[in-house]
Amino acid sequence: MADLKAPLFKADGKASGDVKLDAEVFGIEPNMDVLHQVVTAQLAAARAGTAKTKTRSEVRGGGRKPWRQKGLGRARHGSIRSPIWVGGGVAHGPQPRDYSQRTPKKMKRLALHSALSARASEEAVKVVDEFDWSAPKTKQAVGLLAAMDSPGKTVVVLSALDGAAAKSFRNLPDVRLVEPGHLTAYDVLWSDQIVFTSHTVGSVGRASSYEVSESDFVKDDASADGGGNDFDSVEDRADGGEEE
Repeated sequence: MADLKAPLFKADGKASGDVKLDAEVFGIEPNMDVLHQVVTAQLAAARAGTAKTKTRSEVRGGGRKPWRQKGLGRARHGSIRSPIWVGGGVAHGPQPRDYSQRTPKKMKRLALHSALSARASEEAVKVVDEFDWSAPKTKQAVGLLAAMDSPGKTVVVLSALDGAAAKSFRNLPDVRLVEPGHLTAYDVLWSDQIVFTSHTVGSVGRASSYEVSESDFVKDDASADGGGNDFDSVEDRADGGEEE
C-alpha cells in the first residue's frame, strides 16, 4: 500500500510539504455497517428523552361521575378525565425514557477509523505544523482556512495547549473544535474538511477510556452553544486575550 500523506501547512497558511498518515487509522476499508450503527447510537444518546403526557390518573379533576348512568339518553361516562374526553388523559402517550444504546469501544474506534479513512481518500485531511499565534485573532483563523482551501464545515482537532488557536476558531459558525480523545465518527461525517495539528494527528483514533456523552454533540447554530468548544489553557485564561 502506498504511503498515505496529507498536506502540511504552517500557521500562516503557507504549504510546508506533506505529512505521513497512520494507515491503521486513515487507510482502512470503511465499514459502513458499523459506521451507521455507531452514528445512530450517538445521535440516539443525544436525545433528551423528556417528552411526557399525563395519564387519566394524573390529570386534575374527574373525581365524580359526570351524570347518572341511565335515563338521560346520553352515553354513559364515569369520569371527565377519560382519554376520549377533551382535556382528559392521554392513552399510551410518551413517557420519559433513556434512548442511549450500548456500543462496544471497539466498534466506536472502528467507526472513527472508517470515517477518517473515507475523508483521507477524499483528500479532505489537512495538517498544520504548529500554531505559534501569540494572541487569539479570528482574522488569523479565517486566513488560514482560506489559504488551505478548506471551504464548508470544518473540524479542527486541537490539544488543550492550543488555547490561542481555539479562541481564534471558536467564533466561526462552520468550525467545530474537538480534542483528539473526543473526536467521534459523527464529527468527521458532519465536516467537509478536517484540520489536525502535527501533535494531534498522531494521537487521534487511539485506544482510550473515553465514553460518548451528551457534551459531544455541538449544535449547528453557534449562537445556541456560545460559539463552540473552547480549550483554554491555564495561561490563556489568566491573560484573557482579546479576539477580533
